[in-house]
Amino acid sequence: MEQYVMKGGRPLCGEVVIGGAKNASLGVLAAAVMTDGECLIENMPDVRDTNVMLQAIEGIGGVVERIDEHTVKISGRSICRENTVVDGEYIRKIRASYYLLGALLGKYKRAIVALPGGCDIGSRPIDQHIKGFTALGAKVDIGHGMITAVAENLHGAHIYMDVVSVGATINVMMAAALADGNTIIENAAKEPHIVDVANFLNSMGANIKGAGTDVIRIRGVEQFHDSEYAIIPDQIEAGTFMAAAAATGGDITVKNVIPKHLEAISAKLAEMGCTIHEYDDSVRVDARNRRLTSTQIKTLPYPGFPTDMQPQMAITLALAEGTSVITESIFENRFKYVDELTRMGAKIQVEGNTAIITGVEKYTGADIVAPDLRAGAALVIAGLAAEGYTTVDSIQYIQRGYERFEEKLQALGANISLVDSDRSLQKFKLQVV
Repeated sequence: MEQYVMKGGRPLCGEVVIGGAKNASLGVLAAAVMTDGECLIENMPDVRDTNVMLQAIEGIGGVVERIDEHTVKISGRSICRENTVVDGEYIRKIRASYYLLGALLGKYKRAIVALPGGCDIGSRPIDQHIKGFTALGAKVDIGHGMITAVAENLHGAHIYMDVVSVGATINVMMAAALADGNTIIENAAKEPHIVDVANFLNSMGANIKGAGTDVIRIRGVEQFHDSEYAIIPDQIEAGTFMAAAAATGGDITVKNVIPKHLEAISAKLAEMGCTIHEYDDSVRVDARNRRLTSTQIKTLPYPGFPTDMQPQMAITLALAEGTSVITESIFENRFKYVDELTRMGAKIQVEGNTAIITGVEKYTGADIVAPDLRAGAALVIAGLAAEGYTTVDSIQYIQRGYERFEEKLQALGANISLVDSDRSLQKFKLQVV
């Protein structure tokens, strides 16, 4: 079983290049099967979730050609309507498997997809997806662990999302892009990866306007064509390294980013006492020679503070002076990392969807377990800020969304290694002074 082992206490300094956005790439990869032409997709992160999605596309007959680790060519030409069944143990492990519902329903008017998996961070119902597909003219059933959506014809509709849902917005947008007539999605999600998927669909010939606002207008087209597209940088990977600078008292410049996507994160780090420098395509976080101060955070849909950055900020605030409060308004199980962090000396009290954090001077190393993707990355940062050695187990969660995580941290000066045996663990401890 692979794990990360690290010796903390060293400020992380230097530059790190951020990869393509995982959440955007999963929607883009799914949408690529909607054309009989070829889609060349660049800046794709080489992480477990994207590789599973590519396996799923090949499993239904799509053609996938890996040009290099970050570039892929996809064609849905060889997919037949009778083979639009997406199942298998691998696809059940990722949440974004449901994006193939909207893509296949839009093109083939039929999709059967395994119920999604992913991290256990709380209830993520698919009722808004079903509501949208039904409004477009599909019949949707759930049974035997599968979602089936079938339509004789898809037609435009006026759809109001009862709650802001990123997944439902992307799914309905894909299906509506090849439906007859006009579709309006109200109360749509506004996250950067919504805009990226919409831009990709438009690059194939779709007619989508308003992505990034709460009203998206779609005029259906008959078919899509070839496209070449580059995925946006990963907002959450960037934010994770920004938090790493703050938690370790370091100075990190995150490169290949869109600073506007990071404004909520930058603002909170500045409130805590970090110095933030924004450039055209990079952001620098300087937290050297100071102790950070407390603040309050409430997670909200974009452009509010992202729920995917809540654990990383919590481990930083647990080292800040004073008492901080984090309110989680998106997922009810997002505080599962607190017990692990408490083992390292943190003082955090969770009451419902609120965490009350009393800052401590330092963490101490411990053997801990990653409960999910983002919390796992946060616990690695905690280990790098801690005194002594820390091991993090269940790192398969982290590898779902972070490419070469330990290598990027090593380049910033971290004493961290990926180990797969007790022998390699002991070797690391003997080598690191």
